[in-house]
Amino acid sequence: MDLSTSYMGLKLKNPVIISSSRLTGDLETIRQCISYGASAIVLKSIFEEQMQLRVEARMKQSKENEVYFWYSDAREKVMNLSREAILEHYLEFVKAAKKLDPTVPVISSIHCKSADIWPRYSREIEKAGADALELNISIFPFNNSMTCSKIEDLYVEILKTVKQEVSIPVSIKLGPFFTNLCTIINRLVEAGADGLVLFNRYFRPDIDIETLKVVSREHFSSPEEMSLPLRWIALLSGHKIACDLVASTGIHYDTALIKQILVGAKAVEICSTLFQNGIPHLAKILDGLKSWMKEHNFKTLDDFRGKSLDYQTTDARFERIQYMKRDFEETF
Repeated sequence: MDLSTSYMGLKLKNPVIISSSRLTGDLETIRQCISYGASAIVLKSIFEEQMQLRVEARMKQSKENEVYFWYSDAREKVMNLSREAILEHYLEFVKAAKKLDPTVPVISSIHCKSADIWPRYSREIEKAGADALELNISIFPFNNSMTCSKIEDLYVEILKTVKQEVSIPVSIKLGPFFTNLCTIINRLVEAGADGLVLFNRYFRPDIDIETLKVVSREHFSSPEEMSLPLRWIALLSGHKIACDLVASTGIHYDTALIKQILVGAKAVEICSTLFQNGIPHLAKILDGLKSWMKEHNFKTLDDFRGKSLDYQTTDARFERIQYMKRDFEETF
């Protein structure tokens, strides 16, 4: 039985990719994921904002900070050197991850919100051995100075700038918060996106009612969230979007994996289910896929990829927002 698939030109032994998380920020857990069948690893994100905050914190701690205040050129030079040191540490991690198993693609995740410094960094990440880049572009839409179209323009600008500097494939991991997802997705595909990962799950704040403070809590996905990427992958596949699609969010069991492939997904990214059920659960997901394929006489993923799509009624089934009675005549 052949579970192999391709994603952005990368050959994967099966459709299960480990998404960027704490799991993929440690070489030992990456090794475990590979041993239980992971077909590709998306490394823990390197955050543009986090890098900037680290650099600024170091500047504040420095005794020479007053000199940097008066001499902007010196300040900029020191900040660049600090960024280089952080990047160098990350590049060593990319190299080490790639050595674990050369047959398992390593995808570098870049969490960015501007097109200023990432193109050059992307080149260095490619040189370090990354097989692909996943641009985790997160621009929260709460900004009076930026219109919806300007936010979309920035997404496209970041992608185009990075694509000009690298030869490896580039995917975009999107969140669902757009006025018109179809528009931005088509713009990204036209700008050269090789893959789309749907969807990103953002930090979810909470309140401690005893201390009255804002706190962070574990915010794992739930299996029910699988329906969001299912809807959009079905719609995009049904309209023959010229881009490889990967489902993320709510993929906890083999059933969710199978459903995503049935509507056209090339692969899925999983994370929360491994935190909740342990890394060995990955093997159970793959075993479930094999059993289902055997039961339905499918020998390859392409035998059933997109098979649930009825192209004449895709819109009616997946664009529906409100509940409707099954038989229209029943309303009279």
